[in-house]
Amino acid sequence: MNASAASPPSAPSPGTVDPKEAAHFGALAAEWWDPKGSSAMLHRLNPPRLRYIRDAIDHHWDCDEHDRHPLVGKRALDIGCGAGLLAEPLARLGADVTGIDAAAENVEAAKAHAAQSGLVIDYRAGGIEAADGRYDLVTCMEVIEHVADPARFAQGLADALAPDGLLVMSTPNRTGLSKVAMITVGEGAGLIPKGTHDWDKFLTPEELTGLLEDAGLSVADVSGLSFSPARGFEISEQTALNYLVTARRADA
Repeated sequence: MNASAASPPSAPSPGTVDPKEAAHFGALAAEWWDPKGSSAMLHRLNPPRLRYIRDAIDHHWDCDEHDRHPLVGKRALDIGCGAGLLAEPLARLGADVTGIDAAAENVEAAKAHAAQSGLVIDYRAGGIEAADGRYDLVTCMEVIEHVADPARFAQGLADALAPDGLLVMSTPNRTGLSKVAMITVGEGAGLIPKGTHDWDKFLTPEELTGLLEDAGLSVADVSGLSFSPARGFEISEQTALNYLVTARRADA
């Protein structure tokens, strides 16, 4: 969801990466950390997403909600990490974080910002295929609607998840509301960079649940991410605009 000029991205690794999507987001790398720039919408989305992830972590591992580092000793993977808006908070929660993004420009911006922040994060350019081993926590925010093969991508997420691991995803729902809000209004008014979304690639909660179950995962929760003019983005029961999902291995 993010527009500025940048050099053409390096060729992405084959697999789930869509080269056109990688090029689009790579061109936004320079403004990713500017809360008033082309990534402004992501900055507004990040706080409720982080609250949802923290609640999911506490519930899954029975953590003390006051513990500032509940992910100490755990490996976390943020796939489609952009320039690190989520990877950095996960590192601050104590995780050993790997961030993967299809656009090499985003990875370079993420590395630079992590260095400035004094954080050690393993950033890599590529798709889910660039993950190695198993991760206790896998996060994937607003990504699956941009990949070349959603089913293969979902299987990659499942393969990357440790036996007692937790997967947290968010994605837009394919509804009339999301089309008007995110494309007609959002992209039309310049709130979201034009060309960011293809409404036909949005997944309904039922479709995403099916992909995850086919990959051997069990969905534990589906919550809405809605927008209120008074309160901004918030977690709710309304999934028509956007939603979050938590899942774990079905054999766990």
